Amino acid sequence: PDREEALAGIAEHIRRFWEPRMRRALLAALDTANGQALCPIVRLALAGYRSELMPAQT
Repeated sequence: PDREEALAGIAEHIRRFWEPRMRRALLAALDTANGQALCPIVRLALAGYRSELMPAQT
């Protein structure tokens, strides 16, 4: 897939299959030194789709 399709696919996978608490933890880690351990394309997908991936507050 092209780069944009890959980024969208990563974000869609996380949105559909990761529990809300896991998505919150992953997005929080993105802004710390732990986020640097993620693959670069995953970091880009998380940053680019952050608002769509953040679970609704209850």
